[in-house]
Amino acid sequence: MKIYKITDTAFQKYGKVISGIDVSGILKAMEMAPCPEDVVYVASEPKLEAAEGSELIEKSLFGGMPAQIGYCNGHNKKLNALEYHRSSEINIMATDAVFMLGLEQDIEEEGTYDTSKVEVFFAPKGSVIEVYATTLHYAPCNPGPEGFKVVVALPKGTNLELQEQTGPRFEDRLLFAVNKWLVGHPEGGLPENAFIGLYGRNLSLDDNSGCR
Repeated sequence: MKIYKITDTAFQKYGKVISGIDVSGILKAMEMAPCPEDVVYVASEPKLEAAEGSELIEKSLFGGMPAQIGYCNGHNKKLNALEYHRSSEINIMATDAVFMLGLEQDIEEEGTYDTSKVEVFFAPKGSVIEVYATTLHYAPCNPGPEGFKVVVALPKGTNLELQEQTGPRFEDRLLFAVNKWLVGHPEGGLPENAFIGLYGRNLSLDDNSGCR
């Protein structure tokens, strides 16, 4: 498994590195967030949304659109699933983190996806990235024994529980939460209502000798 850096050209089809925005206040507020042995996702964290600099997430990075700022923290080494949104996602690294990414365009007609197409990227602590709407992603991984802590900003309401039944199109079977389409791996330990469509290895950082 080759691990690229987010500064490598291979990342450009998945997202971009963001500069020119001060996230020090957000990272300071992120110190309070727990880092459990499993993975925890909080869609909206008031302390992060009130932090100095957080207003720029809405005004600059989302062009004035209402946004939520939360986090995904914990310990993880495996792919387990891939998801996508109808919007970009902003990630701010409170620690080093590794992302396993793919392209929505490579999802097959039956909703299946070959995990051999996934590419892996290292994002250093303090970096900020935009992950494009067409990029398949899921929980970050920790490159070392310490866990990962990543700030996650998305349009307001994303990842919340669906309040209605899904529609008639095939893609609607993948809709797992508000603005969240998900394809799981059989070994991913996902809920029964998750669409299982990933085939091939459930990729793991434990199979790799390290980041480069």
